[in-house]
Amino acid sequence: MPVKLEVSSPEQPVVMYQRWEELLFLHWSVLPKVIAKTLPPGLRVDTFNERAWIGVVPFFMSGVRPRFLPALPSVSFFQELNLRTYVIDEYGRRGVWFYSLDTSHRLPVWIARTFFHLNYVHARMWATRSNDGVVDYFSVRNRQESPQRFQWRREGDVGAAEEGTLEYFLVERYRLYAYNYKRRHLLTGCVSHEPYQIQGAAVDAYSKELFQLNGVEVPASAPESVVASKGAQVRIHPLTVV
Repeated sequence: MPVKLEVSSPEQPVVMYQRWEELLFLHWSVLPKVIAKTLPPGLRVDTFNERAWIGVVPFFMSGVRPRFLPALPSVSFFQELNLRTYVIDEYGRRGVWFYSLDTSHRLPVWIARTFFHLNYVHARMWATRSNDGVVDYFSVRNRQESPQRFQWRREGDVGAAEEGTLEYFLVERYRLYAYNYKRRHLLTGCVSHEPYQIQGAAVDAYSKELFQLNGVEVPASAPESVVASKGAQVRIHPLTVV
């Protein structure tokens, strides 16, 4: 039977609004045991066709604001680049585990690390978006000799991922996990948005350096799944202890 992934309940309170734009999803399959040894207590590997999956996702964030405040240009617009995998908790709930989330603004890094226990990392990031739709995207952490580069253009038919497909398994995720290592608490929270409208992507450049930066085995091959999305308006819901 197709895997049914969770959609967050509209009854949950909203704590923040964001828009995610020009997302590129690059995914590789790996042996589940490779991922299992990297997860915190309380999570196990989620698989598709008996394989674990790990993804690199560059995108833009805009209009980031708490529920009762307006968006401010100086703190509400920035880039993000994350390395993620797919997990199940002890209650059978499927979600995303982030190895790291690099962003170009220091304030979101401090807020996310302090209050949400997510592994945000500050990086210098810049990008261009041409009139013909080409995104040229760069990210460099301290001590990196050269930036990670991603260059792509969305192309092809647009539509929601079909239930039961690999793309549905990878992109239709509305639950995330974080871990408070000091208190040894696993935390979970949801986001909600309309299903991504995805399409193919012509990718001229990509980097696998996030694997090495996070101590994860670097895949030898090119990504096995490549899709992109123009974006979605997102509602962020509270984190709670599992």
